[in-house]
Amino acid sequence: MADLGQSRRQQIGRKAVHIDDAEMALQGINMLLNNGFKESNELFSRYRTQSPLMSFGASFVSFLNAMMTFEEEKMQIACDDLRNTEKLCEADSAGVLETIRNKIKKSMDSQSSGVVVVDRLQRQIIVADCQVYLAVLSFIKQELSAYIKGGWILRKAWKMYNKCHSDISQLQEACRQQSSVQHETDNASHNAPVENGVTAEALDRLKGSVSFGYGLFHLCISMVPPHLLKIINLLGFPGDRLQGLSSLTYASESKDMKAPLATLALLWYYTVVLPFFALDGYDTQAGLLEAKAILQRKLVVYPNSSLFIFFKGRVQRLEYHINGALTSFHDALELASDQREIQHLCLYEIGWCSMIELHFEDAYRSFKKLKDESRWSQCYYAYLTGVCQGGSGYLDGASRVFNEVQRLFKRKNNQIEQFAVKRAERLRKTSPTRELCILGVIEVLYLWKALQNCSSSSLQIMNQVLQGLDEISCMGLKHLFLGAVHKCHGNMKDCIQELLFATQDEYARQMNSYIQPYAVYELGCIFLSKPETVEKGRSLLLQAKEDYTGYEFENRLHVRIHSALASLKEVAPHYRR
Repeated sequence: MADLGQSRRQQIGRKAVHIDDAEMALQGINMLLNNGFKESNELFSRYRTQSPLMSFGASFVSFLNAMMTFEEEKMQIACDDLRNTEKLCEADSAGVLETIRNKIKKSMDSQSSGVVVVDRLQRQIIVADCQVYLAVLSFIKQELSAYIKGGWILRKAWKMYNKCHSDISQLQEACRQQSSVQHETDNASHNAPVENGVTAEALDRLKGSVSFGYGLFHLCISMVPPHLLKIINLLGFPGDRLQGLSSLTYASESKDMKAPLATLALLWYYTVVLPFFALDGYDTQAGLLEAKAILQRKLVVYPNSSLFIFFKGRVQRLEYHINGALTSFHDALELASDQREIQHLCLYEIGWCSMIELHFEDAYRSFKKLKDESRWSQCYYAYLTGVCQGGSGYLDGASRVFNEVQRLFKRKNNQIEQFAVKRAERLRKTSPTRELCILGVIEVLYLWKALQNCSSSSLQIMNQVLQGLDEISCMGLKHLFLGAVHKCHGNMKDCIQELLFATQDEYARQMNSYIQPYAVYELGCIFLSKPETVEKGRSLLLQAKEDYTGYEFENRLHVRIHSALASLKEVAPHYRR
């Protein structure tokens, strides 16, 4: 490994003089994704003062480190680096096209003018990128003032993305028109400059650069539920899912330094976001086909990338190849030897795969390591450790872990940590049994939409455990989860009956838990799947959205309802009312 690092450093030294900053920046990101974290940081740091693009590369590495560790010191370093990059890219507020026209008038040298245009556009895109990352770092503080500040920063970034995207698209159109004229005179060339001196190749890269942020904006906002979307619309943000995917695909196929990042964003969407919010299996399966095609192309380029192998494991898990997924996650874990937080992602997935298979001892080992090593969500990992330990039958050990959860509770505004604390307290007070701990496992598998990844044998064991529960306080959960298990087995008649029982659970209503709205949502999705009951399904989804409030994971359900209704509009536009 040391020889490999030395070879990379020698390669940097040999090539730096001969390649431009766009190619050098892409090289640095490729190093990063092929586990050359130190080499990538060295390259960007060496040239950060000589080019806005290299300065942004260095700032991005700082931002990535901050996001992976959430350490206060690293987050402050990232903020400082991003602001320094902004200063390097400072430009006046004049429109890009107007600046281009002025430069053309003042310069008789077309090639020189083209360099000015490219540099100007590149700087504005970098400033917008820095604004987005600064907003993300602001949101992490989870304070009202930080949210307001972050929102306005994002508004500024969106305006810059939108303007640059429009300007570059206009320049590309002018380039295509000129190329068409040149083609008629047999003088066509992709590198021939248009009138202002900008080549088609340079425009393609710039379009890829701006399409990354532009696409992420569209994609993320398209998933926001309506009650939050009203606020976002005030800030001037749109949300077109197809435009977002199209822009990210364009960016991923470009020669810009963010091309690999756009590829990772697409893999994240297809293997994490889409399975979590999809109405039924169709979108998920289509997304998995896209993800597999991307991995097939990119694993040749990034054969030792822990992140790409991690996403390969995600695909395998979603395709029910749990053994293959475990192999991929273990491989990614080993390759990420220098990146603790990537290792934690892998450990988390290893724990989930083991939990899906009801291999409680294996899951316990992964979650315990996360509890002991992670600086984030320790109380959540402790809760998972406890239910897995209890599921194995080690009830005394589970009780000790549940006692730890409250002590590890740090983020009072975090729903997942609040959930972990409440459930651990309930189990601690009632003295945990093996059945109640397995119920805890089934609950997190259901809430994280992982039940459909379970094998028939695992589902059968869950069914037996649930049927044996007779505590009044567990009846609503029992019926909701039995309905979900029957749905996974294709027993729709029994599924509907259990879900109806869950909607009528009086204890759930008194406790204002998530059971009733989630059960109504599940029924709505079932009825949406048949043409003759679509209207009933739509009505149930609206009931789940409008008749319940203040329960756990309410925003999560609203996002799923929003996704379901949006899917309905795509296949049946007359349901827009």
